[in-house]
Amino acid sequence: MRKNYFQFVVYSFFIMLFLLASCKKDGFLGQTQTSNLTEETVFADSANTVDFLAGIYSNVGFSSSASRFTYGPNPLNQTPNGGLDASSDEAEVYSSGGSTALAWETGTINAAVVTNDAYKICYNNIRAVNQLLKNLPGSPINTFVKTQMKAEARFLRAWYYSILLKHYGGVHLVGDSIYNYTEQIPAARNTYEECVNYIISECDAAAQDLPTVQTGVNYGRASKGACLALKSRVLLYAASPLFNGEALDNNGLVGYPAYDKERWKLAENAASAVIALGTYSLYVDNSTPGIGFQTVFTKRYNTEYIFQLMRPTGNSDLEGLFDPPSRTGKNGAFPLQGLVDAFPMSNGKAITDPSSGYDPQNPYANRDPRLDYTVIHDQTPLQNRLSAGFSPVNIYQGTYNGVATGPDAVHVGTTTGYYTNKMLSPNAVAQDFTHVTDRVLPLMRYAEILLNYAEAANEYEGPTGLVYSAVEAIRQRAGLNPYQLPAGLSQTEMRKVIQNERRIELAFEGQRFWDVRRWKIAEQTDNIQTMGMEVNRNGNTVTYSTFPVRKRNFRTAMYLWPFPQSEVAKSPELVQNPGY
Repeated sequence: MRKNYFQFVVYSFFIMLFLLASCKKDGFLGQTQTSNLTEETVFADSANTVDFLAGIYSNVGFSSSASRFTYGPNPLNQTPNGGLDASSDEAEVYSSGGSTALAWETGTINAAVVTNDAYKICYNNIRAVNQLLKNLPGSPINTFVKTQMKAEARFLRAWYYSILLKHYGGVHLVGDSIYNYTEQIPAARNTYEECVNYIISECDAAAQDLPTVQTGVNYGRASKGACLALKSRVLLYAASPLFNGEALDNNGLVGYPAYDKERWKLAENAASAVIALGTYSLYVDNSTPGIGFQTVFTKRYNTEYIFQLMRPTGNSDLEGLFDPPSRTGKNGAFPLQGLVDAFPMSNGKAITDPSSGYDPQNPYANRDPRLDYTVIHDQTPLQNRLSAGFSPVNIYQGTYNGVATGPDAVHVGTTTGYYTNKMLSPNAVAQDFTHVTDRVLPLMRYAEILLNYAEAANEYEGPTGLVYSAVEAIRQRAGLNPYQLPAGLSQTEMRKVIQNERRIELAFEGQRFWDVRRWKIAEQTDNIQTMGMEVNRNGNTVTYSTFPVRKRNFRTAMYLWPFPQSEVAKSPELVQNPGY
């Protein structure tokens, strides 16, 4: 037993190092092509085997990355141009230069222009998992550690399949097969139901051999909690309208042909299983209203994160994307007015409620504290670059306190009048090594699980007391006062509350793009004229006025991604998604 423990600690230490070192790698398949390591060489060495697994971890956050989509004439020197945030009604792209995000905004997405990153990265990593599972039995690693590694690998395989499932619906399940690049890889799609069942079975199997939570040097690795959380997410999607009887085609590839209410019960039970672990909790600190919401994203270790993308200590990569030009940030997506308007007042009432106290000429006063922790607006205080202290971000046009329009101004530094603040550290600044953070990036956190539970239970049973409790826990942590919801809400009313809570609580976490699709409301949310905010100052006189940013267009086909034309061309049996 002592030997097992010692080897496990050593394994944990090495995989932690490799997880951090692999943050910017493209995955093991890319590494092997440059390092000339053969499969036999890799799995004959314990450290190389651990490195192999770490390489599979390195891509777990690509889908929700804020810099996922890029543009530029040189394929080797691309500029970030937003991610799923800019592909949804959360934000506007940094540049009108061509990118997948812009194609989603304008409704011009098709199989020829869509990025192939989801298809390529997911299947590359699924192949890597299968290589690991094939070779792990012969590796010189202790049996106890092998069991852990196998379970982690199976979770990761389920993780990458879940990403494919969100993008395309049913995809080809390769099982444990390993295809070489020279082979014609079968691409006939499995049904949506078969894919869901496979992912759930992999999560269940992996959960049996993993600890409930990973701590210390193991932090960031798959756990039983992560397996159950992924199961919760997948079953929630499977129960949702887009896939549960309202699919774009009744062939079974893109959803279940018939509605079944019991799928909501499965999703409710899956979320309940995570809650019942008793391991995770919201990070609450209302010493300043809502400060716990901000702090959870800057604390490397906290009770809320279930699965996260590890980042090196002392990083400021998000600040480099989202900070305004005065802090040398660039290329982040710009929040839209619709998202800002979705945040209620600090009393919990929507700004459209006549009794809320909202003042359109003082629009950021007395708002839900999460707004300031999510969006940078005119006069938001930010850490100065290369010097101590904070100063306001001047997004206005005109002159205020003797300072004229500057680089951060609307129509100059931002196309919407806003910058992104979500997950940014108040003490970190882009390109300033004296102001950094130890932040890691959440991929699944407990707040999502509570909202998963609330949604599934409301759809199955209606707005029960437990549904109220789950939503109100989120609102209480946010610093709303009062945080309680009105009594006697109908199922439809509660559904709208939950959908809006997801929109603001999970903003810029890669959720909104998928949520409006699975709810089948994208015709309303993404087929709109998006708006920004112009602030004009003349001394002490200030005016706020909204202005049009871009006309968005949405086609029914856009509920799913098209398979890249290159993949369809080389695999005739790959059935393209409807409308493409």
